[in-house]
Formats: sequence, C-alpha cells, structure tokens
Amino acid sequence: MDFSQINKLSVKSFNDQKSLIKRIGNGQTVHCADCGQVLQLRVPGKNQSQDDARYGIHCSKGCTDIELEFEA
Repeated sequence: MDFSQINKLSVKSFNDQKSLIKRIGNGQTVHCADCGQVLQLRVPGKNQSQDDARYGIHCSKGCTDIELEFEA
C-alpha cells in the first residue's frame, strides 16, 4: 500500500483547513466548498453553556464542520 499519496492528501487537507480558519478569523467571508453557503464561526460566549455548544466553523447544512477547542 502506498502511504505517500495518503500523507500528501492529509497534509493538503490540513493546510486547506488552516488557511480557511485564518481567513475567517481575519473577518473575510468564506463560502462552503460544497453548498456555497457562508461559513459561520461559533466561539464561546458569556451566555452559552459549554455542555451543548459546538464551537468551530460550520455551514448551516453541515457540509463543513470543523470543531475547534478554545482556552479561557
């Protein structure tokens, strides 16, 4: 089995997600590659409970779902 191709795809995927997170963090509007809807960044807030909140970057249809961890 050729793992070099799998490793290349994994590295590309990681770098693409890192770039997407940076663009959204800088305030740019980014659209989901699958459905074209605007991606939303959800961060911890004062009025949100930590138990049921999913923090990260998501589109409303769920095509893009990148969960992020935040530290206080």
